[in-house]
Amino acid sequence: MRVLVLQHEPLDGPGYLGEALERRGAGLHLVRLERGEPIPDPLVYDALLSLGGEMNVYQEAEHPWLQEENSAIERALAADQPVLGVCLGGQLLAKALGAPIHVGKATEIGLVRVRLTEAGRADPLFAGLAGGLEVVQWHHDTFAIPGGAVALASSAACANQAFRFGTRAYGLQFHPEVTPAILAGWLHGADDDPLVDVPGLKRRVAAKAGALRAQAEQLVANFLTVCTGPTTPPPLADRGALIASYRPGMVTPTPGI
Repeated sequence: MRVLVLQHEPLDGPGYLGEALERRGAGLHLVRLERGEPIPDPLVYDALLSLGGEMNVYQEAEHPWLQEENSAIERALAADQPVLGVCLGGQLLAKALGAPIHVGKATEIGLVRVRLTEAGRADPLFAGLAGGLEVVQWHHDTFAIPGGAVALASSAACANQAFRFGTRAYGLQFHPEVTPAILAGWLHGADDDPLVDVPGLKRRVAAKAGALRAQAEQLVANFLTVCTGPTTPPPLADRGALIASYRPGMVTPTPGI
């Protein structure tokens, strides 16, 4: 299995998710968008993983690759390809499906308990995780649930933590990939941020590293089951036109915020 991984910033790598995918035999093609690397045709791969980043989805002027990525996600959706979007990646997936992205009612930074909805507890992505998840969060913006999608999870401060569109496209607001090393990079220089308890967060994530890794392993195992299972193509209009018109590197203009 080959997975196209879109990385937006040097400190936002695939972490536990990448380790779990490779442990299960998946080959990862990591594209470093912040370095200007072009996005190949996603349909050459078996799945698409879009990672996080501190930019927002509407900053195409500052980050032109956001438009290229939006086009790639649309193409993957049109072909009913498995997609997993994490934080910024989840917001990009929601945006590609027509949902607005907005500043959340509260900033979430830290280890946060995420509760599954009734649909989430029954969803194959969260098999074995029905009691909910404790996850790393670091976001100001969040997504609305796209039309036709199913809300799967929430937290006390953020109503929309996960959704599924069709049977194989998932958007997550939280960060299951974060390792202690990734977190250390994020926390560098954050000592003066009143929203961040730097020593406390480092300590808690280090103490729970085994549980966070196991949780990511379960999510990846479940996602791979979804990737190889039966599908119900999502109800997108002009699916064939989207596939036929896409070219690697093509951009689709999108409105600013």
